[in-house]
This record gives sequence, C-alpha cells and structure tokens, in this order.
Amino acid sequence: MKLFEETVDQKIVYQGRIVTLRTDIARLENGRMVGREVVEHPGGVCVLPLEADGTTYTVRQFRYPFGKVIEELPAGKLDGAEDHEVGARRELSEEVGCEAGELIYLGRLLMSPGFCDEVLHMYLARKLIHGERHPDEDEFLEVDRLPFTQLLERVMSGEITDAKTVALTLKAKEFLSREAGGTK
Repeated sequence: MKLFEETVDQKIVYQGRIVTLRTDIARLENGRMVGREVVEHPGGVCVLPLEADGTTYTVRQFRYPFGKVIEELPAGKLDGAEDHEVGARRELSEEVGCEAGELIYLGRLLMSPGFCDEVLHMYLARKLIHGERHPDEDEFLEVDRLPFTQLLERVMSGEITDAKTVALTLKAKEFLSREAGGTK
C-alpha cells in the first residue's frame, strides 16, 4: 500500500485576508474519486520567552471563534513568504516588547492536517532585552508574567488549552531538561 491521493481538480471557493478555502477532487489509491476541502494558511510562529530566573510571559486576548479570552504564548501568522525566525522575532517584539539574544528553534507543528495546511514554528527565546510593546492596530492583548513551572502546571491541569501553547511548553520543558543533563 502506498498511501497517496492524487489531486485531479482544484477550485478556490473563498479568498480571505488570512485564509483561502479550496475544494479539490482527489483520486484515492483504489481509483475512487473523493471531495476534499482545504484551508490554505500562510503559517505562523509561537514563542516562549524565558528569563534567566525562570519567568515567562503569556498573552491574553479575545478569540472571536470561541467568544472568550484565551491565554496563550506570544504568536502570530507569517507575513507572506516571511522567514519564520524573522516572524518569531517580530511577534515577540510586538506582543511582549522583547528582543531575544538567543532564539532556539524547537520544531514545527501541523496545526490541523485533516483540512488545513498551516505549519506553526516554535521557538524558545532567552537572553531577553526589554523594550516597548507595539501590537498591531487591531490587536488588543494583556501580557502576564509567571514562572515557567506555573505555566507548565496550568498546561498539565488543562487550564491552558491553546494547542500551540501546550505543545511549545512541553517541548521547551523537554529541551531544558535535556540541556540540564536530564533524560535523552
């Protein structure tokens, strides 16, 4: 078994500011034709800013699809073909007002591969240099400071449910553990 689907036809149904919705016809490996819906997204970044003393920062903002305020790590979409490291530095500066003296790439996530092509890149930011926040004009958020251990506890208890925040927090914990000589 080869596990493949061949795209036979594509049609753009909606072209938005952030996403494009496309409907495809695909041929399965058994020859059967099926419909597929694909949301195209430019990709994004998520950053876990970490001070030398273990303090980190989250942002709280109203998330319209859920109709409530969600707490998450600083993040945002890439601007066109923007390099993801450049995007990570931009989002950290805009949302938290920091520059990272050290930016460590911790990998990528396929956010919802059943219907969306969004790839999210994760970074650990250290050696932080503080400046002024400058969020986008349509971006309203509050920044919270908390110990990394508390962020981890809130992720594990299910209090923080944002997928990118959960994944990046756990990846950062493992990275830091390995860096300190923990389990490989």
